[in-house]
Amino acid sequence: MDVPQDLISLERAAEEQRARLAGLDGEEFEAQQRAWQEAARAAQAAIADHAKVSGRPAEVIETAVKRAVRQAEEDPAE
Repeated sequence: MDVPQDLISLERAAEEQRARLAGLDGEEFEAQQRAWQEAARAAQAAIADHAKVSGRPAEVIETAVKRAVRQAEEDPAE
């Protein structure tokens, strides 16, 4: 499946926000958690919109997006 770059970018942004939670606590954690949730909602909304337009199930698109993000993050030299 050809995954649109905008969906990959949104999912990657959500994952980056999630990763920033590590080591935080208190108000910093809560603020970062809100940022992560907002980014995740944006990614999910874009996936849902793409599903409506493409006629494909959102779950299939979400899986393809997550796979594309993981593959892009892997170092091919390893």
